[in-house]
Amino acid sequence: MKKHITEQTVIFFSVAKWLFLSSLTGIMIGFLMSIFIKTVHAAQDTRALLPFHFYYTLPFALMLTVWIVRTFDKNASGHGTEKVIEAIHKEDGYINAKVIPVKLVATVLTIFSGGSVGKEGPGAQIGAGAASFVATLLKFSKPDRKKLVICGISAGFASVFGTPIAGAIFGIEVLIIGVILYDVLLPSFIAGFAAYTTAQFFGVHYEVYDISFYQSLHLNLTLIGQVVLAGIFFGIVSDSFITLMNHIESWIKKIPYNRYLKAFVGGLLLVGLSYFISDKYLGLGLPTIAHALDPVALLSENIHWYDFIMKTIFTAVTLGSGGSGGVITPIFFVGATSGIAFGHFIGDHIALFAALGFVSVLAGTTNTPIASIIMAVELFGVNMSNYAALSVVIAFLITGHRSIFNSQKLSLRKADNITIGEGNNIENTSISINMKDINKVKNLTNSFHYKRFKWEDKKAKKDQSEQ
Repeated sequence: MKKHITEQTVIFFSVAKWLFLSSLTGIMIGFLMSIFIKTVHAAQDTRALLPFHFYYTLPFALMLTVWIVRTFDKNASGHGTEKVIEAIHKEDGYINAKVIPVKLVATVLTIFSGGSVGKEGPGAQIGAGAASFVATLLKFSKPDRKKLVICGISAGFASVFGTPIAGAIFGIEVLIIGVILYDVLLPSFIAGFAAYTTAQFFGVHYEVYDISFYQSLHLNLTLIGQVVLAGIFFGIVSDSFITLMNHIESWIKKIPYNRYLKAFVGGLLLVGLSYFISDKYLGLGLPTIAHALDPVALLSENIHWYDFIMKTIFTAVTLGSGGSGGVITPIFFVGATSGIAFGHFIGDHIALFAALGFVSVLAGTTNTPIASIIMAVELFGVNMSNYAALSVVIAFLITGHRSIFNSQKLSLRKADNITIGEGNNIENTSISINMKDINKVKNLTNSFHYKRFKWEDKKAKKDQSEQ
């Protein structure tokens, strides 16, 4: 009995401690995020003052961004979330505080000039950097610092996403594939909600999509079959997004020229594509996302079937050329517009599939199915939960053991007869498949080709006899 009381007392004080720390952390990060978000919006508003198309500044802005990052803090490069995950796994959560102003300036500059990036990754990095600074200043132990930094990630995501629960879950689910860190669950929830509320208090407005018309949709076998197909399609889109992003960024890095010249040429390429095709793939792309999620959205002059492909290319070139910003907003763009394309092909419930694509491609590219399902409920309403759960989990599995964040650790195999090196990050994980399964696939492919050959040969002989 005495031991039980002692245990409960220790737990009580631990909970009280993290309620206090996570609340303060959330309030601090919510204030920082309000400054960051308002600065981004102000930068976008000043585009109208330019006597020419704002994206003409992109080549020079990318060069300046490269210089700022290389001069002041190289950890501010790329899309932010990658560096935060790496700091959690390799540095016990230590992040140099100077990344906060450098990331803010570099991201605002990239978005102002039209770089195809988002603000969630920088939000997470700024939030994690602020939490790390406080933990280091107060001389927290390494485990406590790591815990507080994870709270900072969740707070950053929650206050930028505008979805406090999904943002908090995303912050702890994105670190290790297949594992949710339950010991940080409560502090992350508190930090996320505090940050979201604080950002709202300081005037940040969040978009809530009206999808009440989904209440008229009843579960039926036809719609369930369509959602299953959609999940498979979104898994393929997720895999393609990861592949294109990695290949284009890697290709740009291998070009044997000065990095400033590559930034300038990359910017020129985006300017040319924007001028001759469309400038809607630049920046955050929020108007296109909102249009895709409109209940009457159709493939039109505003939404095209190839939009998700073009957005992927724009984002890869921006980041590969030295731009600074997140990939989550581009993922939302890719998911929503690919959903429009799928919905148009199916011929019904187009906006429903846009909403499913919004969260399913997020799950597939980042390996965060739980957060994505909760986000669907927070953004689109509880009536989406059945469809979202089905599509999200299928997309998550179809993508395989891949991620847009190579620093994620892998602790889950997504299919039987696949062996993974658990505990390693995605980039260094060895994945092997049972030889019997490989042979089955080969035999199935050979059988298909043989039957196709026999059918074509039979058809050719029939055509000859008719002649």
